Amino acid sequence: MNNEIKRILEAVQSGGMSVEDALLKIKVEPFEDIGYAKVDLHRKIRQGAAEVIYGAGKTPEQISGIIDVMERSGQKTILITRMSRETAEMVGKRHALEYYDDARVGILGEMPVPDGIGRIVVATGGTSDIPVAEEAALTAQILGNEVVRLYDVGVAGLHRTLAHLEDIMGASVIIAIAGMEGALASVIGGLADCPVIAVPTSVGYGASFNGLSALLSMLNSCASGVSVVNIDNGFGAGYLASMINHMAGRGTQGDWSGL
Repeated sequence: MNNEIKRILEAVQSGGMSVEDALLKIKVEPFEDIGYAKVDLHRKIRQGAAEVIYGAGKTPEQISGIIDVMERSGQKTILITRMSRETAEMVGKRHALEYYDDARVGILGEMPVPDGIGRIVVATGGTSDIPVAEEAALTAQILGNEVVRLYDVGVAGLHRTLAHLEDIMGASVIIAIAGMEGALASVIGGLADCPVIAVPTSVGYGASFNGLSALLSMLNSCASGVSVVNIDNGFGAGYLASMINHMAGRGTQGDWSGL
């Protein structure tokens, strides 16, 4: 069952929410059409996480309009990805926006208290991978996860990776972010007993083909338990890691023991 619906039902059961208020939350219009965008108001009910604004290609006015709809619908924390500093400054004139330069991410509202089953480790091969890593880390944090950052622990100096074995072995999910030949994901995948999400980055010299070499290396990883997202897709990695880190308590939908 979806976490958001479960919280609503538990609030009704405990007396913290009336049946009428619960019905109102579930029956609210699934989206609001504002002409240039159809803002999905049921995303959190369906998937457990509210809609995220992809900032690239949107004007500050469009982003502000989408924020207005989200805030009216009761969304407390809003994430905007791939947002330029100039756009953030314009949006910040109308909204209480906190902007993170490295990640090109804007956040409205407070970070939630972590409620995942464990910690998400975000590791990078080099310092140049930090922008993608910060997008992943902030996405995971805004979705209610404790995040541990291990930056510049690439295989060119393997002792740097091995110095963090306790963090790697204690994680519930690891996001391994690297450009060049993308070997970090395989190394971490061979050490960890949890899912590893590999993120190839466009960092590297000419033959890296803007991240294609790292992508192919990660797809061909010999380490079991490694999955791969698109080049520079820190958001996708952070979102997937959060889903994995919130799997506890979902349970089965019925008793299949007799089949």
